[in-house]
Amino acid sequence: MSRLDDPTLDPAAVCADAPVSPDEVGSVGSGRAALAITALALGGFAIGTTEFVTMGLLPEIADGIGTSIPTTGHIITAYALGVVVGAPVIVSLGARLPRRGLAVALVLALGIGNAVTALAHGYGAMMVARFLAGLPHGAYFGVASLIAASLVPDERRGRAVSGVMLGLSVATVVGVPASTWLGQGLGWRTAYWCVLAIAVLTAVGLLAFVPASRGNPHATVRGELRALKKPQVLFAVTAGMVGFGGIFAMYSYVAPLVTDVAGAPRDVIPWFLLAFGVGSVFGSWLAGRLADWNVERTVLAGFAAAIAVLLLVSALAGVPVLLAVLVGSVGVLGSVLAINLQLRLMHVAGEAQMLGAALNHSALNVANGLGAWLGAVVIDAGHGYRAPSLVGAGLALAGLLVFAAGLSRPTRSQT
Repeated sequence: MSRLDDPTLDPAAVCADAPVSPDEVGSVGSGRAALAITALALGGFAIGTTEFVTMGLLPEIADGIGTSIPTTGHIITAYALGVVVGAPVIVSLGARLPRRGLAVALVLALGIGNAVTALAHGYGAMMVARFLAGLPHGAYFGVASLIAASLVPDERRGRAVSGVMLGLSVATVVGVPASTWLGQGLGWRTAYWCVLAIAVLTAVGLLAFVPASRGNPHATVRGELRALKKPQVLFAVTAGMVGFGGIFAMYSYVAPLVTDVAGAPRDVIPWFLLAFGVGSVFGSWLAGRLADWNVERTVLAGFAAAIAVLLLVSALAGVPVLLAVLVGSVGVLGSVLAINLQLRLMHVAGEAQMLGAALNHSALNVANGLGAWLGAVVIDAGHGYRAPSLVGAGLALAGLLVFAAGLSRPTRSQT
């Protein structure tokens, strides 16, 4: 069995094959590495804020552009489509570029996309603006994860990548509520101007703290996209698209679950969202430590735990306190799975590790749409608001089976 296919591989080796310049690894001290990872995480904070603040401001945006709330909700889909399209295209085209420069360009592109959103008038303009804002999302996390992994010793690379992703989780606790509050008080466009400001601040931090590093001089678009043919990449991407859809199947309908099933008043819904966000932050911290133990076993255990928790949500949703704890637990498992699936993809993609990391975010956005759609199907069929959690457990089980099938695939199939 080759090193790339060993399902029991020491997780310290994850990302160790990244094509970096000889003086890049170990060329910075721990203090500067921490500052660099913080700057990279700030970009994740900007992305998390713009991705989720739209959901909190849908009524205000609908009034502003003169459409209904359900129609305005299509701009969320437009953003997700931008992520799905942008990740493989931008990474494949930019693999040869210096990594720090690429990260700066991507975060500034994110800022420009949010500026266009803030200036947009009318439904069509908003759809285009949100699609453009979504394009840099996956590619940024791809290059940022690779940079972070290159700045620390092998045995801490899982924690470095989770540090970048932590920015996305913190956004759900701090950035989204704060931007929503500003958007409600000063106009919805204010939220997107705030994201532009964060993006500019991130670019300054990247230039100040991230060491210059070259890209892969041997990379080609065809070579990068060849990773899409690798069975292990396909197994990991499919596991993310299907299995992670279980998280979104439940979370997409958490508000009616709180009010209609648990019988709690509407004004406590933010506390349940906060529980999910806090769980996500803790999950990001935990994910790095578990990854440095064993990535593959963490994904398997994460899917198994998600199945159990989602089944419990369906059974115990009528008790508000227990529901809050379970929603927080779903947040923990979501971060653990997302980060470790990303590390798995970085590993099995071979030299196309940046593409592997970016593909994870395409997969998660597909999962978002899949979970929400299947949840709507069972609700519309009259099965109630507990049913999406059962659908979610089924999706998590499917993800577990797909991932396990990939681990059992013979070595020769990877090539």
